[in-house]
Amino acid sequence: MVIILLGEGFEETEALTPANLLRRAGIEVSLVGLTGRQVTGGHGIIVQADQTLEELDQNLDLNQVEMLVLPGGGQGTASIQRNERALGLIQQCWDHGCFLGAICAAPTILGAMGILDRRKAVCYPGMEDRLGSGVYTGGRPIVVDGHLVTGRAAGAVFDFGLKLVEVLRGVEAARRVRYAVYYRGEQF
Repeated sequence: MVIILLGEGFEETEALTPANLLRRAGIEVSLVGLTGRQVTGGHGIIVQADQTLEELDQNLDLNQVEMLVLPGGGQGTASIQRNERALGLIQQCWDHGCFLGAICAAPTILGAMGILDRRKAVCYPGMEDRLGSGVYTGGRPIVVDGHLVTGRAAGAVFDFGLKLVEVLRGVEAARRVRYAVYYRGEQF
């Protein structure tokens, strides 16, 4: 299962496009609202989450979690950073060996937690100094370093979502989804 955390003010396209592409690949995805099932994105779009973070905690089996995804958006990122339960989940997933995906402003959360320590990453331009001891890899829309997948910004969301499919199910699965949605961006 892939968990996508939704904090108030999240960047809608950075959560919903990866969710859509992952589900098209046959991967179970759970949209998880930090404080409730209805979460308002940074552009006023209200999304109905599959479950709350509290509900997830009650039934969490890390052996079933393949990946945790953090969409960006300044307010959404701040919502996650202020939520101790969310930070604990991120750390648990990382310690358990799950993949972590973060896009736009969200890699700064991983930087602040020390998860990016000496690892390559990308983030929203201008936030490079907030990656902690992570190694900023500019000029690329997506960077994969071990179990970390980071994306530059909303403009890279299709590449990001397809890369998440690729790391979980392989290049061919990502190609099938890319062709199914007629995306002709970055090639695999």
